[in-house]
Amino acid sequence: MLCRVTLCLTLLVLLPGDLSCSEAENRSSSDVCSTHTILPGPKGDPGEKGDIGENGKQGKEGPKGFKGDKGILGSAGDHGFTGKIGPIGGKGDKGYKGLPGLPGGKGKPGTFCDCGRYRRAVGQLDVKVSQLKSSLQFVKNVIAGIRETEEKFYYIVEEEHSYRDAMTQCRVRGGTLAMPKDQSTNSLIAGYISSLGLLRVFIGVNDIEREKQFMYVDNTLVQNYSGWKAGEPNDGSGEEDCVEMLSSGTWNDVDCNLTIYFVCEFIKNVK
Repeated sequence: MLCRVTLCLTLLVLLPGDLSCSEAENRSSSDVCSTHTILPGPKGDPGEKGDIGENGKQGKEGPKGFKGDKGILGSAGDHGFTGKIGPIGGKGDKGYKGLPGLPGGKGKPGTFCDCGRYRRAVGQLDVKVSQLKSSLQFVKNVIAGIRETEEKFYYIVEEEHSYRDAMTQCRVRGGTLAMPKDQSTNSLIAGYISSLGLLRVFIGVNDIEREKQFMYVDNTLVQNYSGWKAGEPNDGSGEEDCVEMLSSGTWNDVDCNLTIYFVCEFIKNVK
């Protein structure tokens, strides 16, 4: 059926010569269909470009790239905060003994000694020295306000300094920051603070070298005695590495940069 319907059109195109449509129809359809193959028509003109389609799904993640080149060195950062105060250094070794000096010249001949008269003069001088010592004791304890034990003197310096400067000031005076290592010494210093109408002073205790390990300034551990106030030490600001004594005799850890009065101790030169 399809062969007859399209026979006229296809024969006009495909068969040679001037074959009319009627002649084509007169020909046996079986002859035509058996001897000729219907070929496709010529390629059409290109159509108009269609619209842009929708975005496709995101593809799979690609493989990891190669390591890039080293970047350029950045600018230097800001200066960091000042570190904690370092521990006090240990006592140095004793120096070598110096060379002996040249012998002195021969002295002048002595005179006759009136020993009795000189003994009386020496006795009178001893009395004067004893009186001067008593007067000196009065000056130290009453006027200057110095306190003392059998082995040491204690003196509160009424100048406001940071902990580091306080250590230096005591050292310049020939002593160290006071180190109360027993109850009697602690009470003596507390009474001293109270008598001057003060509230607090620096003492020679800190944990600068190792956090929570408090030591005296002579590098010995605080272990046999301490006078901590209830709840102390608490390192409240995170920088409380030095210790003050209150007029009550209790201890409190504070910032080392705080500027307050301080108490020095001096070893007696017992002869």
